[in-house]
Amino acid sequence: MAAIVYFRKIVETAEFAEYEFGDDPDNFVRRMTMDKASCTSAVEDGQVDYTFLKASRKINAVHTERGAWPDRGMSVS
Repeated sequence: MAAIVYFRKIVETAEFAEYEFGDDPDNFVRRMTMDKASCTSAVEDGQVDYTFLKASRKINAVHTERGAWPDRGMSVS
């Protein structure tokens, strides 16, 4: 079974980057915050599930690779 998650940065400060994410890039329904110092994430709705983990891991991977928090992206598996 294939899984896809899209994400888009909506806010970035010196301390954190906030993203909205979900399976429909035209209708994001969830948000997460990435702590820049620790590279950890927290989901706004408290639901730590596969979609959240997939988006969080992809955002961190892109950040590690490029040295900047991505503006948008997706992860497919």
